Amino acid sequence: MLKLSRLTDYAVAALVRLSTADGVETSPGIAAGIGVPEPTVAKVLKALAGHGLVISTRGARGGYRLGKPLAEIPISEVIFAIDGPIALTSCVEGATATCESLSLCPIAGRWDPVNEAIRSALSQISLADMAAASVPPAFRIPTPTINEVA
Repeated sequence: MLKLSRLTDYAVAALVRLSTADGVETSPGIAAGIGVPEPTVAKVLKALAGHGLVISTRGARGGYRLGKPLAEIPISEVIFAIDGPIALTSCVEGATATCESLSLCPIAGRWDPVNEAIRSALSQISLADMAAASVPPAFRIPTPTINEVA
């Protein structure tokens, strides 16, 4: 099963929370708003700031704000900021040099198209889509009708 870390889930929640703020919001305020411990939120915000997804302001009136609108933040950027490169396997571009079975592997490097398809799909879903609980039409799974089920 492909599973993202909880930190990525918290990052999405924090970013959506920031989208509703008027100006900057503090780390403790975000933590209280999303129900996640403040040290965890601080860690997530630091990673997001390092990738330009949030902007931090220091000082007595400091805090965090979005680096760009939710509609311009694909979920792939959030995943990359928190969990690193998006891939199903460790057999990705450039990583095969560390594999002890490389010389015997019949599919070395063949995961690249699969990994790219996943990255591409995740790049097309924005945080605004997630906040609105909508999925772009190209990614909707058709619901079978009663006639199709029978």
